Amino acid sequence: MFYHLATVLLAVLFFAQGKYVRRVTPKLPEPEGLRKGIYGNGSPTSLLIMGDSSAAGVGVELQQYALAGSMLNALGSHYQVAWELMAKTGDTSTQLLEKIQQLDTHQHYETVVISIGVNDVTGLTSSAKWTHNLGLIAAALQKKLGAKRVLFSSLPPMHLFPALPQPLRWWLGTRAKHLNALAQDVCHSQPHCHFISAPFPIDQRFIATDGFHPGALAYQLWGEYLARVLQEQLTKHN
Repeated sequence: MFYHLATVLLAVLFFAQGKYVRRVTPKLPEPEGLRKGIYGNGSPTSLLIMGDSSAAGVGVELQQYALAGSMLNALGSHYQVAWELMAKTGDTSTQLLEKIQQLDTHQHYETVVISIGVNDVTGLTSSAKWTHNLGLIAAALQKKLGAKRVLFSSLPPMHLFPALPQPLRWWLGTRAKHLNALAQDVCHSQPHCHFISAPFPIDQRFIATDGFHPGALAYQLWGEYLARVLQEQLTKHN
């Protein structure tokens, strides 16, 4: 109730603060490095990572230090991973769904990891649209790509982002928590779809220079955590 009241009463302030943040926040590039390949030794498996700027690794200079590289480093001693990264800065759940619908149906991945939602928060995607998109994304990945599991990584704690001033930080953070809850509900209702509450430490050591994206240490913790979850599932079903 208070959130909706604040949305109405403070709309002009939120808009002004949003414009200020976009103006002063450094625009970091996506990291250089491979986005597709085969990595590691062991049992063969396949992995697709999709999503927005965090999935793409914004905040570090090289892919080996980003989410994909961190997951591969953790998985590589046990699995030979045929992997691919399809992520782009600025993408929302709507844009991600459109890209999945356009994918070649001859491509197959056992596991798809998705990090999406921050741009849905800042772009004010409605709850109904967000829920609808996630359901279609999970279904399309299983139908088109033969995914045996879809792992939705939770949105980060935007209420703690140092780049965001108050009360905008609180307002966006509250919205992010709400989208997380909705994503969890979608995953519970979809077969082979899992909501992963990822550990996102908020400390200056873990934040990129823009105050908004993960730094190398955060990507390492995040990637290792997702790799452990995936390894548990692979072990369980082998």
